[in-house]
Amino acid sequence: MESSTSPLSLKIDQPPQTLREIAVDRLRKAILDGHFKSGDRLVERTLCDQMGVSRTVIRETLRYLEAEGLVEIQPNRGPIVARLDPDQARQIYNIRRLLEADAARDCARRADAAVKLKLRTALMQLEVAYADPQPGVLTHATTEFYQAIFGAAGHDIAWEVVRRLNGRISRLRAMTLSTTDRHRSGFAHMTSICEAILENDAEAAAAAVSAHIDEASAIAERLLRAESEQ
Repeated sequence: MESSTSPLSLKIDQPPQTLREIAVDRLRKAILDGHFKSGDRLVERTLCDQMGVSRTVIRETLRYLEAEGLVEIQPNRGPIVARLDPDQARQIYNIRRLLEADAARDCARRADAAVKLKLRTALMQLEVAYADPQPGVLTHATTEFYQAIFGAAGHDIAWEVVRRLNGRISRLRAMTLSTTDRHRSGFAHMTSICEAILENDAEAAAAAVSAHIDEASAIAERLLRAESEQ
């Protein structure tokens, strides 16, 4: 019989990451933080040396990030950081508008005291993240805020779709938040979304999401068009 103090009686909360998972996390972060720009080549040998892993791990990593839309494999050139054009950005924002507005609407209808506390906490963390200069902090806090909304709305399948687009969404978010006007207004929009949900005002919550997405979409289109003209 096993002793109650046996190490086997302690459940594993989270399995250790594989080398491929670590490499995926690091390369994804490097792309989202702007270490690599759109169109930059991703040289396998250089990545192997930088991360200290085998070429097999790097190739698996590149295939995984290709599926996320962060990497393109080009004939005769190999892997590059995927480019985003205004039309792709517009499609992504249209999908976001539909899914996020619907989730905010249902979250507002269902929000009870526990959900409201969770959203207030997420908004406070978001406010702190807006003042944090570290790359990725704001992206993580924003994802947590939206995850709380989708979870409370019961929109699990929609959240899976958003997560599949998350690489592209995070790149667009990082780009738009780099502008002074968006950085100032971004938190105001998120506050409006949260306040509407706290008031259980479904239509106001959906409208606040739409206003937030419309502004981000316009900024992204302007930046991407300027980038393509350079």
